[in-house]
Amino acid sequence: MQESCRILVMISGNGSNLQAVIDSCDSKMPGRVVGVISNKADAYGLIRAHHAEIDTSCVIARKEESRAQYDARLQAAIDRYQPDLIVLAGFMRILSDELVSRYQGKMLNIHPSLLPKYPGLDTHKRAIEAGDSEHGASVHFVIPALDSGPVILQAKVPVFADDTVATLAARVHEQEHAIYPIVVRWFCQGRLKMVDGKAWLDDEAIGPNGYAPD
Repeated sequence: MQESCRILVMISGNGSNLQAVIDSCDSKMPGRVVGVISNKADAYGLIRAHHAEIDTSCVIARKEESRAQYDARLQAAIDRYQPDLIVLAGFMRILSDELVSRYQGKMLNIHPSLLPKYPGLDTHKRAIEAGDSEHGASVHFVIPALDSGPVILQAKVPVFADDTVATLAARVHEQEHAIYPIVVRWFCQGRLKMVDGKAWLDDEAIGPNGYAPD
């Protein structure tokens, strides 16, 4: 177990999942959020971090800046915090393969669908249009392929006939706030790791749809 897992959270907007992680860092969590990075200066999540007295950094894309140049600045900002775990919480920028590979095995993301269904954007709309009876969220390790890393934990919600994108999104968000801190805690406790492209919990490989207790 790591005595004090250094958690870095990366955001672009409201930061509700950031807040859920901050709130979970209690006496039972062997870790703490040491920094928050945003690519948007007006992200409300930065205010959440300030209220919690957590250091923040903004890495905003510059006009005519190449992706490699941006990622070099982002990498420098990340490394300044010396994180043991990087938590992507609505960071709305695709990371380069090189950057992801540098932190592979210690970078998590939460995606609003039951992966491998609906990688990418507009997941709630796509679930409704497909007539799905259930939808949800997935926490997974990040690999260079978008939304394709090994799934660690999923939460399912029903899709009702009268659902709108907004009502379904609200139901999914509630579950995101429940499952993301669980996975962060597993990692900080030294129970969770990525080995040979698979997620492992307590030295047992997790199935393709995430951890499912007996």
